Amino acid sequence: MHAIGIDIGGTKIAGAVVDDEGEILAEDRVPSPAGDSKAIEDAVVDMVVRLRKQHDICGVGVAAAGFIDAAQSTVYYAPNLSWRNEPFQAELAARLTMPIVIENDANAAGWAEFRYGAGRLASDMVMLTIGTGVGGAIVANDALYRGGFGTAAELGHIRLIPGGLPCGCGANGCLEQYGSGRALQRLANELADAGGIGRELAERRAWTGELSGTDLSELIQSGDGGALTALRRLGGYIGQGCATLSAVLDPQLFVIGGGVAQAGDLLLDPIRAAYLENLPARGFHPEPEFAIAELVNDAGVVGAADLARIAADRSA
Repeated sequence: MHAIGIDIGGTKIAGAVVDDEGEILAEDRVPSPAGDSKAIEDAVVDMVVRLRKQHDICGVGVAAAGFIDAAQSTVYYAPNLSWRNEPFQAELAARLTMPIVIENDANAAGWAEFRYGAGRLASDMVMLTIGTGVGGAIVANDALYRGGFGTAAELGHIRLIPGGLPCGCGANGCLEQYGSGRALQRLANELADAGGIGRELAERRAWTGELSGTDLSELIQSGDGGALTALRRLGGYIGQGCATLSAVLDPQLFVIGGGVAQAGDLLLDPIRAAYLENLPARGFHPEPEFAIAELVNDAGVVGAADLARIAADRSA
């Protein structure tokens, strides 16, 4: 069966028809009217209508950043969109007259990796998405774990450093403040200010005006000592967070996704080292694997479509 996956972001809405092997058969993309909930609804409906013209569709899965209720129907809160307690599933179902599933975007991406990507041989997996912030998804015993209220796996907001840096969530010391793309920029700027190994970082900053993610990626790939030091420090924080998660969830596999994950083993190596340094009962506890996500930009639509297909199977 074919399903449609929709991934709603702050700047764009992406959609695709996906088959039961996770292959994309058709795609669409439009700008996201993030500040207008009715316009978002209209854009999604129009996209589904376009995508289903040439394909038999069993359902639609919609992924969006935010808190989704346990029934996968209401968006409690979406930080980059205008939704507050939005009954989005009911609104779409009334207009499209077909099964609709709403899912957190990190959950959808993690499910795609579990089903068709780096996690397809595991039954228990944790995915961390290292982008501007830190997103997460948990698969336990072959099922996506959503929690009692539907908002589980906000892994970027586990407490890493007591009394640490303030986070946008209102707490202090969250993993997101130490293990994200923004954290990498902060670490790189600190090295640039210190001189020495950060000299090339300082020169690039003086030339471009700021150390962007693209700047850091180029410097990392070129082997610059300062950029690699910043990346290793970032990996160390992520590895500490993974050790804490392992004590609770005991996954077989950690999948690392997001833009920073393009660094590959340059990031995974310090993650693994810090994980082992902080693993409770090291030497007696089986050690999980660490892998880079495989589906990259397609994960949200593929995962959302697959979750819609599963929901349609159950209701048939």
